[in-house]
Amino acid sequence: MSGRSLLLTRVIKATPERIWRCWTDPALLPRWFGPEGHSCITKEIDLREGGHWLFDMIGPKGEVYPNLHRYLVYVPHQRIEFNMYDPRSEAVHAEVVVTLTVVEGGTRVTQEMTFSDRAMRDAVVNFGAVELGQTTLAKLAAIAEADEVAPV
Repeated sequence: MSGRSLLLTRVIKATPERIWRCWTDPALLPRWFGPEGHSCITKEIDLREGGHWLFDMIGPKGEVYPNLHRYLVYVPHQRIEFNMYDPRSEAVHAEVVVTLTVVEGGTRVTQEMTFSDRAMRDAVVNFGAVELGQTTLAKLAAIAEADEVAPV
């Protein structure tokens, strides 16, 4: 995987159970997923191991980015693994592993994306994926830390 991965991490002042709910509740995930200024329009959503989420991410200027996530592994309150696809071609953009680890002050959310090759990884980094990914984690933190999100 050398040179093909991108790692994002953030400590969120919430329990793993609250963060897990943000990732697995069909009403919550579309509210925070994606960079600041982007929104998600869900077409199909089945958030479970073996399920998928088909959606369009809408950019700040109205750009439409079709997305498909296929969920491979769910370890409650600890780990989610999924593949990101362009639904028009079924090409895998990245394999994603999200881990939740209890730390002092909350939960460390780590998201590792592994791309098919270094060129693809470099292209998303040059596009601003690290900075945009951090705004996504900030949106997750805002939802997870809100009183409205109780663990199930």
